[in-house]
Amino acid sequence: MPRHTERLSTPWWLWVPGLLAAAVLAAQVGLGAAGPRGWVAYVVVLPLAAYGLWWLGRIRITVDGEQLRVDDAVLSLRHVAQVVPLDAETKRELLGPSADPMAFVIQRPWVGGAVQVVLDDPDDVTPYWVISSRRPEELARALRSG
Repeated sequence: MPRHTERLSTPWWLWVPGLLAAAVLAAQVGLGAAGPRGWVAYVVVLPLAAYGLWWLGRIRITVDGEQLRVDDAVLSLRHVAQVVPLDAETKRELLGPSADPMAFVIQRPWVGGAVQVVLDDPDDVTPYWVISSRRPEELARALRSG
């Protein structure tokens, strides 16, 4: 049974302009073709835009008793040295110019908070993970209790 699970789904306020932009693009492409051929752009572009927006929000975070799973990345909790919940400002600073290029980052701009997971694994060159989370305190508690 997972101690923490969340999905970084794309918010509705991003779907609206994304699909509107796709509809405008389809309309522009469709202007060059008369009749049913003009609708082909809508049939192609709108589903592609919807798939792209869904794909951006596919990331799932799960913590069970032994592992942290972020999408297809897996981290054993025995290699976790420290867990730091981050607010939006601290996350921005951590991911700025001083960021370690070897860090593992799963960041979604529409998610304000994040968690920094500092690693203690001599066989891994990754110093830390930064994972966006809508509930960073809850995720940090689940990682610490693991």
